[in-house]
Amino acid sequence: MKETSKRIAVLIPCFNEAKTIEKVVKDYKKVLPEADIYVYDNNSLDGTAEIAKKAGAIVRYEYRQGKGNVIRTMFREIDADCYLMIDGDDTYPAESAREMCDLVLEGKADMVIGDRLSSTYFTENKRPFHNFGNKIVRWLINTLFKNKIKDIMTGYRAFSYEFVKGFPVLSKGFEIETEMTIHAVDKNYKLIEIPVTYRDRPKGSVSKLNTYSDGFKVLKTIASLFKEYKPQMFFNICAFISLLVGIIIGIPAYIGYFQTGLVEKFPSLIVSCFAIVIALLFFITGLILQVISKKQKQNYELYLNLLKIKNK
Repeated sequence: MKETSKRIAVLIPCFNEAKTIEKVVKDYKKVLPEADIYVYDNNSLDGTAEIAKKAGAIVRYEYRQGKGNVIRTMFREIDADCYLMIDGDDTYPAESAREMCDLVLEGKADMVIGDRLSSTYFTENKRPFHNFGNKIVRWLINTLFKNKIKDIMTGYRAFSYEFVKGFPVLSKGFEIETEMTIHAVDKNYKLIEIPVTYRDRPKGSVSKLNTYSDGFKVLKTIASLFKEYKPQMFFNICAFISLLVGIIIGIPAYIGYFQTGLVEKFPSLIVSCFAIVIALLFFITGLILQVISKKQKQNYELYLNLLKIKNK
């Protein structure tokens, strides 16, 4: 990347967005005329790719189904100084794009989050379980990772080159936004949130997000990433629960022993001892994995330094 001019890439993952994709492409071409607009078609059956191409987008294809798979391919294939990720459903305002990109290009942020929840999301979105799910996910991540991010699962974000090339995408579906947020918080990236207006999908446009199955995947992702990014805390919680179970089960045996000098409930005592030993193993596992996690963070920082040198 030797050019002196700053390159902006607008990334639009799409699956059956024929009703809205033309407007989305044209809106972002208008506010970011210098940007390259990429539409990655994810096995659409309604002609989304053809419409996007006619509207002026660079169209590519990802045949593995799922938003996470599309984002993985986008991040690998595209080089730019700033990446703006949006959805193809015309729910995010193009007016905020310039501000979001400028914050990245000026070095003020590695990730700019378009915060829907502080503006119109709860009034525009007609799916109450989605609203509830957003609140639950926000509370969980902010509690577990000690942060105050207002919108965890927004699909409207701007990224720096370092973030994009250093982000290991593991998710396959809609849980990708949650993974991005946790990764950014854990790796101490510069985050800025700006409120953006949100409008519900236009009539005839159907959401691909399943409230229950995708919601479960998001919760599963949070649990998995909590274990990987905060291993000591995760295994300490497991150790505490196991220790508590062991003590509760063993209380009758202990009481009988102190009263009579005999152990009359051997099964309870054996189970109790197993639970306490497992608690100790959980605790030791947490200590070991925490050391490994710290070493990985150190290696990641060195990798980012090399990436910055390469990008100069």
